[in-house]
Amino acid sequence: MSGGAKKPAWVIDKERAKRAAASETVWLFGLHAVRDALLNPRREKLRLVLTKNAYDKLADAVAEAGIEPDIVDPRKFSVPIDEGSVHQGAALEVKPLNWGKLADVAISGEGAPLVVLLDRVTDPHNVGAVLRSAEVFGARAVIAPRHHSAPETGALAKTASGALERQPYLRVTNLSDAMVELRDMGFVLLGLDGESETPIDQAVAEAGSRPIALVMGAEGPGLREKTRETCDRLVRIPYAGGFGSLNVSNAAAVALYAVNRR
Repeated sequence: MSGGAKKPAWVIDKERAKRAAASETVWLFGLHAVRDALLNPRREKLRLVLTKNAYDKLADAVAEAGIEPDIVDPRKFSVPIDEGSVHQGAALEVKPLNWGKLADVAISGEGAPLVVLLDRVTDPHNVGAVLRSAEVFGARAVIAPRHHSAPETGALAKTASGALERQPYLRVTNLSDAMVELRDMGFVLLGLDGESETPIDQAVAEAGSRPIALVMGAEGPGLREKTRETCDRLVRIPYAGGFGSLNVSNAAAVALYAVNRR
């Protein structure tokens, strides 16, 4: 490119997004979430704000993290979190975790050959609950699109109850591309759809020993058309009652259990 030539718009946008990502920080709050982050060597910690009471409860974790806290009066606990958040006198500013590449996590990551993909699930409480279930059932990762999904937030971390620090949460540029990449790695893509005729147990049994990717949509809209088309099979969770709709986090827990049983 000559000295006077302008950069293409897409190059400028990419550079801007990269700078924004580099400057992004997250405020975690609550004793449990802050303790787990302090004890996580992968977590880049920037600023710790504690009341004296919270410091007494977290002193061992603070010492291990090697970070100097700001001890503040409970009446002057001023950090940029949502008003009404139950912070318990503890807040920690951190950088979002970098879990690396999808291929590395999906192929050689810890846990069972099992991942969960979330299609535009934006509620941090739902995503936090899915992360908890994924950790309980030994999944290698929870994967979501970078846009139109829940980012790391204090609310998500609090709901995840520590799982955010241990369970890989990968946010990818394009969910369908990630699904194709997983298929190329040998994963069977099972999309949860209440109108499917195939029970999840049947699909899991027919998958044999192949790795499984569970694809979950948001409540209401469900899976987008492109996501549905990219799945290998659409499956349903059998139900006995007349009301057969589960919250996405509950559906994820049931589906993870069904795969874990094999």
